[in-house]
Amino acid sequence: MKVPTASSSSLALPIVEREIIGVQGLLPASVQSPSQIVDRFLTYINSLSSDLNKFVFVQQLHVSDRDMFYHLLINHIEMMMPIVYTPTVGLACQRWSDIYFNPQGLYIPITAAGRVSTILNHWPEQDVSAIVFTDGGRILGLGDLAANGMGIPIGKLSLYVTCAGIHPSQVLPVVLDVGTDNEELLNDPNYIGLRQRRSKTSQISFDEFVGEFLSAVVARYGRHTLMQFEDFATNDALRLLSKYRHAYMTFNDDVQGTAAMTLAGILSALPLLKSKHLHEQTIVFSGAGSAGIGIAQMIAHAMAVSGDIDYETARKNIWAVDSRGLIVADRPKGGLDENKMPFAHQHEPVDNLSDVIDIIKPTVLIGVSSQANSFDSIILNKMANYNERPVIFALSNPTSKSECSAEDAIKFTNGRALFASGSPFAPVEYNSQIFDTCQANNVYVFPGIGLGAIVASASQISDEMLMAAAQALADQVSDEDRSVGSLYPHIKDIRNITAHIAMAVAREAFNSSLATVPQPKCLESAVKEAMMYNPTVPQSIPCKL
Repeated sequence: MKVPTASSSSLALPIVEREIIGVQGLLPASVQSPSQIVDRFLTYINSLSSDLNKFVFVQQLHVSDRDMFYHLLINHIEMMMPIVYTPTVGLACQRWSDIYFNPQGLYIPITAAGRVSTILNHWPEQDVSAIVFTDGGRILGLGDLAANGMGIPIGKLSLYVTCAGIHPSQVLPVVLDVGTDNEELLNDPNYIGLRQRRSKTSQISFDEFVGEFLSAVVARYGRHTLMQFEDFATNDALRLLSKYRHAYMTFNDDVQGTAAMTLAGILSALPLLKSKHLHEQTIVFSGAGSAGIGIAQMIAHAMAVSGDIDYETARKNIWAVDSRGLIVADRPKGGLDENKMPFAHQHEPVDNLSDVIDIIKPTVLIGVSSQANSFDSIILNKMANYNERPVIFALSNPTSKSECSAEDAIKFTNGRALFASGSPFAPVEYNSQIFDTCQANNVYVFPGIGLGAIVASASQISDEMLMAAAQALADQVSDEDRSVGSLYPHIKDIRNITAHIAMAVAREAFNSSLATVPQPKCLESAVKEAMMYNPTVPQSIPCKL
C-alpha cells in the first residue's frame, strides 16, 4: 500500500541511480525530465474520450508514481482539477465499486466499533497532519453513496498536497462505513462496502463510532492533527460539527468551507453593488440543507461584525426557501427543524421561489438545492429587474445539479449578473464581451484553513478563523478579475492564494489564544516552510509543527 517518495519506476531516474538501486534494465533506456514525462501523460489524457477514463488513469498514476502525479496537478491545475475533483469525482464515486483497484486510504466499518485504534494502526505512515473522512451519507448532490464516497477524501487530500504543499505521506483519506440505504448499492454484486442498512445504526451508536475514530486519531497522531468532516448527511453534519468542533482541530468543509468561500465571493462583489456594505444586503437561499444553513450562519455572523449590529438583526436580512416554500415561523406545511428555525421569520407562507423574489427583492440569490435549472429565465429576469448588478450563486454540484448555467445567468440578466457556480462552466460571450465567471470551489479556502490551523497547532477552528479566511480570499480579487465577471482570483495562483489564507487563519488563531505553539517571528516564513512539498526536488519528510 505504501508508495515510496521517489518511484523506482520513473523514467526521471538517472542511469547511475538506476544501477545503484538495481533497476537498470527494468526501465527503458530513455532518461526524461519531469516536464517531459508530464507532457507524455498529458498527451495520453487528452486522447481519452471520457472524463471517467481520465480520472481512472490519473488515479493509477497517483498510486504508481506519486511525484509525477503531483507534478502534473501543480503545473496543470486548471486542466486537472475538474478531473481529480468536481465535477468528475461525482461520477467516479457513483462508479467506485467498478473502478476500485487500490485502497488509497482506510475503510473502517462500524462492525469494527471498539477496535478503531487497531485499524488505524494498520496505516503505514507514522506521521499524519491532515485527515479527510466521510461516511458517504451525502456525496455532493448525489445522495447516499456510502463506501463509494472514498473518492471525495482522496480528491480533497490531493488538493491539500497540491495547493497547501502538505507532504503526501502526511495525509490520510478515510471512509467510516456505516452501511447504506441506497437500494442500488445494496443490490449491486460489485459493491465494495458494508452490506447492511445505514438506518440499522442508531444515532447514539453512530455518534459513538465517530467519536471513537476522532479519539483514535488523537491517540496515534496527536491532538493537532487536522480532521475534516466531508459529505455527511445534513442533520448528521450539523450535529457532529456542533458536538466536536470545540474539542478537536476539526471543521466541516461542506458547512464551513462552503460558507467561507461563499462569503468571500459576496465580499468581492460589494464594490460593484449600489449598497457596498455586507449588512445592507438582502439574501435569499434556495435550499436549506447543511451547506445553506452553514453559509447563512456565517454571513449573519459577518454582517453583525462588519455592520456593528447584533446577530438577531443580521439574521433578518437572510431568508431561505426549501421544498415546502419560504421558511417562516409557524409554517402550516411544517418541516422546520432546529437548524432552520433561526431563519424562520415572522411572515406569511410563500410557496415558490419566484414569488419570494417578488416579495423579498433580494440583492443576492444563492442556490444550494441540487435542483437543476431551478434558476430559470423567470427567476433570473426578476433578479435583474430588482438589481442593477444581481449577485447569483448556483453552488450545487456536480454540473448536472447546478441551478443554472453561466450562460443563462449572463443572458437572462442582460450581462449584469455577478455569477459564480459550484461546477465549472466555459467562458460566456455576450454582446461582444467575454465573461469568464469563476467556479466557486471550496479549493480556494479549505487548504488555507487547514494549513493555517496546522501552522498554529490550533486547539479548534473558530468562526473568526473562517471569516479571516473569507476576507483573505476576497482581498486577493483584483479589479481586473471583476472586470471579466470573476468574483474569485485565478486558480493558477492557488499556492499563493492558499499561503495568504493560511497566514490570515494562523494569525487569528494566535490573536485569539487558540494557538498552542509560540507565534513565530515571521508568520509568512512559517507558512512557506510548512508548504514544503515540491515533487520536482528530493524530499525529506518534515516533523509536525
